[in-house]
Formats: sequence, C-alpha cells, structure tokens
Amino acid sequence: MQRQDLSFKGIETVQARIDIAPGVTAPWHHHPGEEVIYVLEGTLEYELEGKSAVTLRSGDVLFVPSGVAHKAHNPGTTNGAELATYIVEKGKPLVVPLAHMEKH
Repeated sequence: MQRQDLSFKGIETVQARIDIAPGVTAPWHHHPGEEVIYVLEGTLEYELEGKSAVTLRSGDVLFVPSGVAHKAHNPGTTNGAELATYIVEKGKPLVVPLAHMEKH
C-alpha cells in the first residue's frame, strides 16, 4: 500500500494488506524490524516462537517484535485479511523465510 522513509536514519515503514485464504498458512518467517498487525476481516491464528497461538478477529491487533519468528493461519471458511505495518531497517529483505522452523 505504501513505503516511506522515516526521520530515523536507515529506518522505513511499509504498509501492506495481507490476504490469507481459508485453510492456508503463511509459513514461519521473521522481519528485520517490528510488525504491527490489524486484522481487517475474518479470523487469523498467529503463533510467535516460544508462545502459545492466539486467535484474532476483525478489529484485533498484534505486535510482533523485531526478529521474532512467527506464522499465521486462517482456520476459518472465509478470507482472512490483515493490515501489516512494518517498521524495518531499510535495504534489508522485508520477509526472511525460515524453512527449518516448519518441523515445529
């Protein structure tokens, strides 16, 4: 949706709408900065490394600290969507997949 440099050197913000179809899982990954999640529609289940899964619905929010591995799953029968706002280091990949986590 948008990408903008911040007044802090080397930091940018990125906003994106993420849609997850019913039954689909966004696999384990992390970001080079914080992610602020606002659920727009549906039901989404999030698991952060070392924590129990949480289920969020439209209007709920979640904060994912920098570098923390996490995944998202849509357990519902309708589309799940979030507005993801990333506050990240500029020039680094926005998403770092973690294939080795899939066994967990």
